[in-house]
Amino acid sequence: MTLAIVLLVVAIVLILLGVFVEAAKFLLWIGLVILIIAIIAWLMRVVKRNA
Repeated sequence: MTLAIVLLVVAIVLILLGVFVEAAKFLLWIGLVILIIAIIAWLMRVVKRNA
């Protein structure tokens, strides 16, 4: 649970940095990838809990 929350916070920070800092545009993509991983981790926990 805490891993998904940490990944979500890191993803949001990197997305914001990527949007506001044009020179660091790759941070936007890294943030999006981490966000997707956090969502997948959260969904896996929800599925395991309900199964």
